[in-house]
Amino acid sequence: MVQLLLSDDAPQLGGICAEHALCWVHDGRQYNKLRPRVARHHETLRTFLEAYWASYHELRVYQEAPTATERARLDARFDTRFATVTGDDALDDRIAKTSANRTELLQVLAHPELPLHTNAAELGGRARVRRRAVRVGPRTAGGVRAWDVGLTLVATAKKLGVNIYAYIQDRLTGRNELPSLADLITQRAQERNLGASWATP
Repeated sequence: MVQLLLSDDAPQLGGICAEHALCWVHDGRQYNKLRPRVARHHETLRTFLEAYWASYHELRVYQEAPTATERARLDARFDTRFATVTGDDALDDRIAKTSANRTELLQVLAHPELPLHTNAAELGGRARVRRRAVRVGPRTAGGVRAWDVGLTLVATAKKLGVNIYAYIQDRLTGRNELPSLADLITQRAQERNLGASWATP
């Protein structure tokens, strides 16, 4: 059972899993939409963004060697950093929104094996978009399903280092000499110790 969903904060994704984590890169992009008109506010935004990405990189370091002490320090650092009031209303409003997502952005402190962004998932989804741009897209429900299954198989095999042509031939001929992708996914997850933080009492 999937216990946590990492997403870009799209409202329709809330409540799917028991726990929810948010992508730091998506949250950070919201600051790039700010258009300060005063030179002082430009500098304030630049300075704050340096601090924002410093928090991100500190969490990356924490993932490599998580400790209770560092977890407590980063937890407190988030509260201090995102309680900042700059005097620029637009920036302060954006900071408050990041602060309101504290629990979701700091899931990595409890679950260090989590990625901090959704980039890998988004790159995987782009293959379908590129194919649709070239070939217009499927015209039936069966076609949609065939696309989804086919592209998922190809992407999964690539990530696992499996030759998709050999895999499909193995299955179509009934030899079944190659391990299933599901078994390989389980093995890879065990090797990477995914879910370790949920198993820890």
